[in-house]
Amino acid sequence: MTKGSTLVAPVSLLENWRREFEKFAPSLKVCIHQGGNRTGFYKDFLNFNVILTSYETILRDNSLFMMLNWHIVIADEAQAIKNPVARRTIAIKNLNKKISLAVTGTPIENNLIDLWSLLDFVLPGYIGELNHFKKTYTQDVESALELEPLVSPLILKRTVTEVAGDLPDKIEVPQVIELRHQEAKLYEDIREQIFDEYGDNANLVSLIKLRMFCAHPNLQTKSVYNQLHEFSKYERLIEIVEEIRDNNEKLIIFTSYKKMTDYMVDDLSSRFGLYCDFIDGRVDVTERQKILDAFSERNGTAILVLNPKAAGSGLNITAANHVIHYNLEWNPAIEDQASARAYRRGQQRPVTIHRLFCSGTVEEIINDRLNRKRDISSAAIIGTDGSDDDKADILQGLVMSPLTKKRAGDSY
Repeated sequence: MTKGSTLVAPVSLLENWRREFEKFAPSLKVCIHQGGNRTGFYKDFLNFNVILTSYETILRDNSLFMMLNWHIVIADEAQAIKNPVARRTIAIKNLNKKISLAVTGTPIENNLIDLWSLLDFVLPGYIGELNHFKKTYTQDVESALELEPLVSPLILKRTVTEVAGDLPDKIEVPQVIELRHQEAKLYEDIREQIFDEYGDNANLVSLIKLRMFCAHPNLQTKSVYNQLHEFSKYERLIEIVEEIRDNNEKLIIFTSYKKMTDYMVDDLSSRFGLYCDFIDGRVDVTERQKILDAFSERNGTAILVLNPKAAGSGLNITAANHVIHYNLEWNPAIEDQASARAYRRGQQRPVTIHRLFCSGTVEEIINDRLNRKRDISSAAIIGTDGSDDDKADILQGLVMSPLTKKRAGDSY
């Protein structure tokens, strides 16, 4: 890599990238252009081979970056520019550059427009203008198959196992939780209220209460349980953590809800006497690497509770060899990215992925959906489709009952 190259990434990953350059390319001069002390003079960039900066800064300092002709511009976690009309997308596409590279594990998160935006950054105009693209390619597998021969020459697709043949095994363990009768009745009460309110007009928002209940009823109803472990799923979590502790290993737990994060950090640290910290939207991005370092350097068992959107991509957490998805995500790309925090280059031990979901609830529908979407993506095109408008899945999630285990369309 010659002078005049810039790598744009989420701010929480800049320090990690600096360390990677230091480790694998120590001869290169690298500068992090971020924060209040960053330079305002473009000539200062000429003293470095690589400028590391964030998407927010590339937007704020766009005029500064426009003063140079860049050799290579790399967009890391490039799903950040999947929206073609977002200001950050326009800012990075406007840079003067010879070569553009987009690096992402999820080129399609929601629909095929995501892919168009990334390719428009890499090679503008190659697959036509946006309006023409929308009219030509609909959001289905047939369109994905039609696109594949066009986009394949521009995509270097590598799975973790392909680029790291020395990686240890990855073991995925579905943990199906059977709700106790009283828990199922509480769930059913909430489900019926939501169904009466929304019916066939249900959307993802209408499922939030059910998903939160499956994390813990105390998130939805005041003090249903005096002790967290009285709920079946949390009881199973404790059993898994106990096994990991007995083996003196580290683990990361993904949950979407701040209150659940607080419950876990407080309870698990006191229950087991272990180091336990968290990263979610409340943690300043400048503090996140410090938390990861403290976790990695800790001797013995340690726990990190992470939000899959705030800390589910880009971060390197190979100190952990257990990943627990405490509540499943609607979008399979989010879950896969989260698992890859531990199962990646540098991992020396087998990684166990524990996926907890409550039988007969919206979580079982989400699990079915994730498996189906992964099957479609492997047959069609890189990435996974996690679109929010899949009405059939939403209706199934609202109809599914832990008392009857009936789904929409089943005869009663």
